[in-house]
Parts: sequence; structure tokens; C-alpha cells
Amino acid sequence: MIYQFRSKAGPDVIMLSDLTERIFAILGRPLEARGIFTVEHLPGLITTLETAILNDLEERKDSESSQKGDRLGQRAYPFLELLKQSSAKEEPVMWGV
Repeated sequence: MIYQFRSKAGPDVIMLSDLTERIFAILGRPLEARGIFTVEHLPGLITTLETAILNDLEERKDSESSQKGDRLGQRAYPFLELLKQSSAKEEPVMWGV
């Protein structure tokens, strides 16, 4: 499945379900076909995702399998940027609408 995230603050972000499911698990949020991240939730979501990206980088540095697979930060960057732009412009992020 493909998820399209929209905000008036920036360009749409399209992600496949594997990455979307991983990000939502990190954020501790249930993944539904439709939803919204309100402006009030954005700063906490940004911090949580940035922390997970840093942890992923540290794990890859310490692991021999650092060359295998895509980095979380690399794959999640467009989504994280949309969250940041939306937070700065006080716009919600919606999907499935």
C-alpha cells in the first residue's frame, strides 16, 4: 500500500507501507488508512523520529552489517522534513484524504 502525506506547509510525501509502518511504530502511533497529526503533536513526533534516526546511525556504526539495507534517516528524511515544515508553519499533516 502507498501512503500520501499532505500539508499546506510543504510538498506531499509518498511512502510505501513498509517504511510507513516502521515510522508509525517508532512514533508509537497506530497506522490507519486516514489520519492527521495536529500541530500540537508535531514537536514531539519530530523529536521521537530524530532520536530513532540517531539511534539507528549509532547501531550501524557499531554493527558489522552497517552496509546492508537503507538507513532510517535516508528513507525517513522527506517525511521528517514535512513534519518540520508543518510545525514551523503551524499546519497539520494529513494522510488518506
